[in-house]
Amino acid sequence: MLKEERQRQILEHLAHDGKIVATELSESLGTSEDTIRRDLRELSAAGLLQRVHGGALPLRTTTPAAYRVRAEQAADAKAALARACLGLLERGQVIILDGGTTVLQVALQLPADFNGTIVTNSPPVALALTEHPLVEVVMLGGRFFKLSQVAVGASVVDTLRQMRADVCILGVGSVHPSVGVSMLDYEEAQVKKAMMAAATDTIVLATADKLSKVAPFLVADWPAIRCIITEEAAGEPLLAPYRDVVDVIAV
Repeated sequence: MLKEERQRQILEHLAHDGKIVATELSESLGTSEDTIRRDLRELSAAGLLQRVHGGALPLRTTTPAAYRVRAEQAADAKAALARACLGLLERGQVIILDGGTTVLQVALQLPADFNGTIVTNSPPVALALTEHPLVEVVMLGGRFFKLSQVAVGASVVDTLRQMRADVCILGVGSVHPSVGVSMLDYEEAQVKKAMMAAATDTIVLATADKLSKVAPFLVADWPAIRCIITEEAAGEPLLAPYRDVVDVIAV
């Protein structure tokens, strides 16, 4: 196994399980503990994980700011990503709109003549579509996760399992070229997985600050994602690794 492939599997394991035990991982990957420890040192030096005695943990990530504060941050960039996303949607589709302040911009900018069905677990998204003349809104109910302003839990996941949508527009907490999409909250990650499973295509919206980040709970790797829409201002050195694994629309 090439070093790059082995290290990608290490990051995937970390995102999925939330920790790495070097002895267990060496057995599952069929390599020596010394090799795993060397990989962990390199990944730690690259800022991709936190080394601890006997293994590794995800990087410590601070709790995001309140939803109201985040809605005001990078407003122009989020609006630009939303406009690019609207160009990929077709009238008459069933569209799952995830929560998050970037995805909210998609709802706010839907043209008045756009018709279709929006499925969402986000009260802010549903409220943004209250006055839209042609869009039907299906609201998913569950436990209200205040930090992200979304419904989460088994009831949301079960409802999504009974749906078939054309496209899912996904907001993200962290995206990494080697790991994919990951989140800080376990329940939120499970809902996002169910949203993707219910849709034919998934489009990821990510402002530049979400790039090259890894959170504890894995949502999906890149083969399951149609494209990522992000900021051109992030710069080509940061964007180039993503172009190797997924279609990138930089605006």
